[in-house]
Amino acid sequence: MKTHQSQSGFTMVEVLVALVVLAIGLLGIAALYLNSLQAGRTAIYRTEAVTLAADIADRIRMNRTAQAAYNATFDDAKAAVAECAGTGGCTDAELAATDLADWKAAIAERLPEGEGQVAVTAPAGVDEPASYVVSIRWTELGEDDPVTFQLGFQT
Repeated sequence: MKTHQSQSGFTMVEVLVALVVLAIGLLGIAALYLNSLQAGRTAIYRTEAVTLAADIADRIRMNRTAQAAYNATFDDAKAAVAECAGTGGCTDAELAATDLADWKAAIAERLPEGEGQVAVTAPAGVDEPASYVVSIRWTELGEDDPVTFQLGFQT
């Protein structure tokens, strides 16, 4: 007469199934980690865009007499007016050109494929403020379409 011995331990199939479940879980954690890294990078770029938009807005507010000189498109040159940068003896329009050149250089340095533009709407009346729309665009890593941030204000 044969006696049945109770089996103890795990079979190889059970161990392999446990390893597959563990591997799928680890892959899910890795995907979440990569998504959080990408979201963090996007947040850093957006913070830089806000900071850069506030920078040019402050420069415009400091040089209110050169309103139209701050009008710039994405395609405008990024060359600075060298004589105006350090001497302080420049006209309001030269200061505006220097501000825009410095600002565009900072955008290109801090954002991937970064570009900036300022659209100026002159005031309709004497007592009305000028309106500005600052646009900054850049291309996120792995994306085809650029991201655009806009800030509107009046002086």
